[in-house]
Amino acid sequence: MTAHIVFIEPRFPPNQKHFIRALAEIGVRISAIGEGSKDSLDPELRHWLTHYEEVRNVTDAKSVLQAVQFIQRHAHVDRIEATVEAHIMSTAQVREAAGIPGTSVKTAYLCRDKPAMKAALREGGVPCAASDAVGSLAEARAFAERVGYPLMLKPRDGAGASGAARVDSDRELEHAASDLGLQHGRSAAIEEFIEGHEGFFDTLTLNGRIVHEFACHYYPNVLEAMRTRWISPQFIATNRIDVAEGYDEVKAMGQRVVEILEIETSATHMEWFAGPKGLRFSEIGCRPPGVRAWDLYNVGNDMDLYREWSMLIAAGRPSQRPSRRFSTGIIALRPDRDGRITHYSGLDAVREAYGDCLIDWHTPAEGTPTQGVEAGYMANAWIRMKHPDYDRLRHILDSVGRTVKVHAA
Repeated sequence: MTAHIVFIEPRFPPNQKHFIRALAEIGVRISAIGEGSKDSLDPELRHWLTHYEEVRNVTDAKSVLQAVQFIQRHAHVDRIEATVEAHIMSTAQVREAAGIPGTSVKTAYLCRDKPAMKAALREGGVPCAASDAVGSLAEARAFAERVGYPLMLKPRDGAGASGAARVDSDRELEHAASDLGLQHGRSAAIEEFIEGHEGFFDTLTLNGRIVHEFACHYYPNVLEAMRTRWISPQFIATNRIDVAEGYDEVKAMGQRVVEILEIETSATHMEWFAGPKGLRFSEIGCRPPGVRAWDLYNVGNDMDLYREWSMLIAAGRPSQRPSRRFSTGIIALRPDRDGRITHYSGLDAVREAYGDCLIDWHTPAEGTPTQGVEAGYMANAWIRMKHPDYDRLRHILDSVGRTVKVHAA
């Protein structure tokens, strides 16, 4: 019997379309729910989709549930899936209300609320930074007295470094608390600042067991990368995860996190730190990574992870093995100031020196408005590259960062 999958919002961001494409390639019957009209679907999506329902807001669980129940009146639904962080909780609520298997509301909550997440993981033996939820400046100060500076203050449900601030004094804590609205009773996450190298660990799980795993390294750590204009930040997916020392500990920690949070069949994105206090878990999203990291994994491992996700979701079995042929990475190229891009320098030199290593690149046209440093790795110009040797790729990306300049006025 052909599986019938309901997919949330097939159009945005653009890589959402790859999930639909992959489901169609393995013969799945696909319904979708989105915020645009059916007429606005492109020809490929119209071809791949069996049915489409429009709602005003895909994060409104009530509206999405009504759409799902309409679909259920006409056909059995095997799964309802979302792959964007903002859609995970509402989809879990709909899933449970409609009696459809998949990620539970409990799991979705624990993967989004940082204090609750860390409390559950610490209880299960996973090493994490000391943390708590605070609803006032007084509570934040009390935490600081117990734990000491430096600390991190961030939204309870923030993604990555979004809204996060490092604080090193009572005065900085007061400013950060004000920015997050603690004086108005808003709750925030506060935690011990962990020194060390930062990376991430991405998986595909099947019935609570990790069946595919990938590790990446940030240079520099995300907080610094998102605050410092002159840095051309990068992250690299290693092809040494199965052979290099240290990754077994990361893998074991990841599997334990999956078990504690009761993650079923899903993609995950986990952040970690390794430093003087050893390996520390940071946070998790019950969804694929951002910044199109799956593109890098596909190139490095001769895989189609969208298709593999589809096989796990719809067929309940893996179908591919990672080759670990290349390490792959992205380097973000920041404009030298805010304004509009005027020109680039160094691109020809990079193409000549490292042409065989290039995967693809994005260089916005002259006159394009710049985006702020905090907007992320793909906000302005970027280059993605590959090499069989991880250390050599690091050297190449460093060279690209020194060579290519994005000029603005």
